Amino acid sequence: MSLDDLRVEIDRIDTELIRLLNERADYVHEVGVVKKKDNLEIYAPDREETLLRSIVAKSEGRLPEKSIRAIYREIMSAALALEDDLKIAYLGPAGTWTHQAAINKFGHSVEYQPQPSFADVFDQVERNIADYGVVPIENSTEGAVTHTLDLFADSELKIYGQVKLSIENNLMAKCERNEIEKIYTHPQVIAQCRGWLHKHFRDTPAVESSSTAAAAKIAASEPNAAVLGGKLLAEMYDLNLLEQSVQDIAGNTTRFLVISHRTCPPTGDDRTSIMFSVNDEPGSLHRALEPFEKFAINMSKIESRPSKRRAWEYFFFVDVAGHCEDPEIKDALDQLTRNCSFIKVLGSYPA
Repeated sequence: MSLDDLRVEIDRIDTELIRLLNERADYVHEVGVVKKKDNLEIYAPDREETLLRSIVAKSEGRLPEKSIRAIYREIMSAALALEDDLKIAYLGPAGTWTHQAAINKFGHSVEYQPQPSFADVFDQVERNIADYGVVPIENSTEGAVTHTLDLFADSELKIYGQVKLSIENNLMAKCERNEIEKIYTHPQVIAQCRGWLHKHFRDTPAVESSSTAAAAKIAASEPNAAVLGGKLLAEMYDLNLLEQSVQDIAGNTTRFLVISHRTCPPTGDDRTSIMFSVNDEPGSLHRALEPFEKFAINMSKIESRPSKRRAWEYFFFVDVAGHCEDPEIKDALDQLTRNCSFIKVLGSYPA
């Protein structure tokens, strides 16, 4: 076939794709009507993951799984916007890693509301100004995000989903690489790229900013300035991508939580987050954790934080494999309750 013939075929397929997408949109609208009538959550991560796995399994063509998921992320984002005027609060400003994580989860078609603090994200969701919130919870190299843990102590919100985002810091600027005189970024990014900075920009000042987005704004307007951060900043501030993935440790990943008023239904591959406090006496933590061993439940995470209510009282945050509705998890939680002065299930969500 000639190039013109190939393009004609592609145009034909595109016309059919648009027709089918609009047909799909009609059914999505009806789904939204039913969900509102039955007071159901608009966003359903359990249904989302089942759908994605099914589509990937059916694919027999050239498209890899990563591409299929990216395409359907935007199709489902458009569907969410059709079902409801969905609003997502996230730790801002725009262009941060949390913003990127939110886009990875909800796509580009919904409305995003950047918030100045962790507490504001929780507040927007609690007051139903936003439908969902997105906050960081832990980094594979830096550990837990304590602000998020602390807020769960006094909030009734639940964990509804999670996003794992590979953190790849990139060098971006309006000028050429050899013209850079200052590099702006967040202090945590400086720490993550310290070795690379020492090797390639030993004599160039690394200037701390309140966020990578704030740094990008400076780099976009100040001559001979650059920024280290995510690729989304290059799109937002029209910066040139000079070098990619410059962090010292490969595989640096941050986990983000989606918070809501409800917990997610079981999917068959879930994680449950729990917080509890034990009495200040010998062996109390050991006794509290025994049920997880008894019922062969894998515990993937444990963190402690001061309760801020009484001196030397601590909250423990635990992640276990399974859903809070699973029989063995229920039994373990029942026994955990007997050994704790306080216990709260923060939510179950797709692993």
